[in-house]
Amino acid sequence: MLKRCSLLFFILCYSLTQAQSISEKPQEPLQDSIKKKAFIKQLGNGFFPTKYWNFDLRYLIKYNQYEGVRTGIGGITNDDFSKKYRINSYVVYGFRDHRFKYSIGGGFRLAEKTNSWLNFAYTDDLQETGSTKFLTDKRFFQFFEPRLLNIDLFHKHITKSIALEHQISPKLLTETELAISKIAPTYNYSFNINGNSFQNFEISTAKIALQWSPFDVSEVTENESNEVINGYPKFTLQYTKSFSDVFKGDFNFSKLDFRTIYKIGNEKDAFSEITLVSGIASGDTPITHMYHAYPNNITKETILQRFSVAGLNSFETMYFNEFFSDKFATFQLKHFIKPFNISKRYKPQLVLITRYAIGDMKNPERHEGLTFGSLKKGYTESGFEINKLLFGFGLSFTYRYGAYHLPLFSDNVAFKFTFNVSL
Repeated sequence: MLKRCSLLFFILCYSLTQAQSISEKPQEPLQDSIKKKAFIKQLGNGFFPTKYWNFDLRYLIKYNQYEGVRTGIGGITNDDFSKKYRINSYVVYGFRDHRFKYSIGGGFRLAEKTNSWLNFAYTDDLQETGSTKFLTDKRFFQFFEPRLLNIDLFHKHITKSIALEHQISPKLLTETELAISKIAPTYNYSFNINGNSFQNFEISTAKIALQWSPFDVSEVTENESNEVINGYPKFTLQYTKSFSDVFKGDFNFSKLDFRTIYKIGNEKDAFSEITLVSGIASGDTPITHMYHAYPNNITKETILQRFSVAGLNSFETMYFNEFFSDKFATFQLKHFIKPFNISKRYKPQLVLITRYAIGDMKNPERHEGLTFGSLKKGYTESGFEINKLLFGFGLSFTYRYGAYHLPLFSDNVAFKFTFNVSL
C-alpha cells in the first residue's frame, strides 16, 4: 500500500507542477492552458501521455492473493501516431505465481462520424472467476483497486477476439465481440455434465452490448471539443452466447446482463446514488462464467485480521467465494451527506449505505471441488463511510443482518479503510 501511495503522490505532484509551470510563450496563454488541462485529464483517466504513445498507469503495480505483486508496462498509441489506426498492448509479471501475462492488440477506424472501430486482440492473462465485464464500459481508472487486494479465485485464459465498436447516436453506444478462449482454473475445480468431467475447457462466444445514456448532454468547450456531462439514469444491457462445436467450443450457454445507475441531487451538495445489477445464465455454464455478488471480505477469524480497503460497489461483509449464482440481482443505495466544511481544503464526507443481493443456482452439484452457498433468501448489509479524512483515506463500517446473519457478532462486521482521490 505504501508503494501505491508513493506512486500516487509522485503523479499528483508531477501533474500539479505541469499545471503551474510558466509558459515559455506568453503570447499564447490560452493554448498553453488547454494543453495543461488535457494533460491533467489524461492523468485522471490513467494515462501518462507522450508524443506518440500514452502509457497506461493501470499496469504499473497491483497486488492480489494469487499473483502477489503484479507489475508491468502497457499503453496505447494516440492521435499523433494515427487517427485511423491504433496499437495497444501490455506485459506484466506476477511475483508469487512467477508468470508473465500479456496482451497484443490493435484496431482501425471504419467511420469517423459514428466512431466505428474494428479491433483485434490476443490476450494471455487471468480473470476473476464469477466476474462480468460490460464491453461498453468506459475505461475506469483507480490508482489502486481496493477489492483486487483480496481476490484469490482466478482462472487463466488465452483469448483471441475481434470486436466492432459503433456509436449509433451520442447517447447510444454498441459493441459486438467474437472470441475464442482456452480456460484453465487456477484452483481445484471440475465441471461435471452427464458424467463428463472438465477441468480445462474451451469456450467460443459472441457478445453484443448496448449502453444508453438518454440524459447525457454534450457541450463544446473552449478548445472546441465535445465534452459529455453525465446525465442519469444510465442503462447497460449485454447478451452473451456460447457455442459448442464451434471453433472447438465445449459448452452451449447464454447470459443476459443488465445494469442501471441513477443519481438524485447535486454532487456538490447532498445526493443519492442507486445501482441495480442483474444477470441470468442458462445452459451448461461453468463456474468461471457464473455470478458472484462482488464480495470483499477475506476469511479470517478477527475483525482486525480482515481489516483492508473497502471497494466502491462491493459487499464488504460477504466473504470471498461464499456464494455463486446462475441468476442474481443486487441493489445498492448510497446517500452522500453534504461535505463537512471544516476548512477550504479539508472537507470529510459521510456516506450512508445499504446493499441487498438475491440469487440462486439450478444445478450446484455440477461444480465439483468448490463449496459455496445460495443467495435465494436475500442478503442484506448496511453501514456508513467517512471519506477523505486524511490524504484521501477514510473509514467504513458495515454490518451484515437478515437471513444470512452469522452466529458470532464479530463475523457480521466489516471495518475498513476507504480511499478516494480524483484529479
